[in-house]
Amino acid sequence: MSAEPQATGSVAGPGDPAPQAAAAGAHLRAPGERAPLAARTRGTVHIIGAGLLGASVGLGLRERGVDVTLEDLSPTTVALAADYGAGRLRTADDAAPALVIVATPPDVTADVVERALRTYPGAVVTDVASVKLAPFEELTRRGIDLANYVGSHPMAGRERGGAIMARADLFVARPWVICRDGETSAEVLSVVEAVALDLGGVLLEMTPAEHDRAVGLVSHLPQVVSSLLAARLVPAQEQAIGLAGAGLRDTTRVASSDPELWVQILGANSAPVVELLDAFAADVAAFADALRDPAQTGARRRIADLLSAGNNGVSRIPGKHGSSERFTSITVLIDDSPGQLAKLLTELGELGINMEDLRLEHSPGAQIGFAEIAVLPEVAERALADLAERGWRTL
Repeated sequence: MSAEPQATGSVAGPGDPAPQAAAAGAHLRAPGERAPLAARTRGTVHIIGAGLLGASVGLGLRERGVDVTLEDLSPTTVALAADYGAGRLRTADDAAPALVIVATPPDVTADVVERALRTYPGAVVTDVASVKLAPFEELTRRGIDLANYVGSHPMAGRERGGAIMARADLFVARPWVICRDGETSAEVLSVVEAVALDLGGVLLEMTPAEHDRAVGLVSHLPQVVSSLLAARLVPAQEQAIGLAGAGLRDTTRVASSDPELWVQILGANSAPVVELLDAFAADVAAFADALRDPAQTGARRRIADLLSAGNNGVSRIPGKHGSSERFTSITVLIDDSPGQLAKLLTELGELGINMEDLRLEHSPGAQIGFAEIAVLPEVAERALADLAERGWRTL
């Protein structure tokens, strides 16, 4: 079975909100400013769940002139998302949407997807939950016709959720996983792919099981490790925490995530995460055994091998534009005063040095900061010399 043509591929007519929004936007553009590209997404998109992901999808589609309606169990949440411009509240007079995007917590995803398929039988339905196998298996167990359903997951987020944290560019250059099965028609698939492409996502295709194993490794395991590490800070003395530097901040950055949401995510993807945690625990135990008596024969080598494996692993993490290219970091000392960082970035541009990444750190108790700048290895030495010549202190 395939979706009804009018629900998936119809071109918006003269009275539809999308062209009206685009026309209105033309009056707001500055002279010479390029018009936004035409959206691939056709018809009205209805978003169920107006939190971070749902509101971000809405904001991004609205920038393309797509008509977006919003729904959420919380009247405050949906009103806030609408106030931020993520869409409008759906009314009883609205025609059926062409696409429904379910952006609800994982423990209710299957229920909401089933309701959307029954309420809008001519629409394509997708969800953006961070686990894919559990909802798919539950819907299959219930005997739901999934011809118009495609599971998907944009690999994007922020440490804190809610519509207030939503961004239209949240998905730009981020992987967007599509999980289709043998019954998914090309027409239905193209509707979901159009949204991902309009929002700047990079399309990937996986089975639900492949997806859940992958996110278990690159997202769910890091969350658990980060949270457990941060938990060790609770009983620590204030003086010790005052010594914290970039290493601790980097490794605990995601520990401030919402515990209630992560209980749902981890519960829905428990099997792959438990397998990964068992392997990680074995590595920690091996490291601790070697460190108990570093003087014993072979202990230092085991420690070095485990640390070296970490070097090899981090080298596989994609860098800028998804490449595996490695960069060299240079550290510049900057005064903790207005305009100093802007001056540094301006002078880097004048010197023709492309900054690949930037991280800031403040020195506790001192009016000074450290700007760690990633550059290509072949320009690092020149960058240090040129910056020193202009009076910058570098490490």
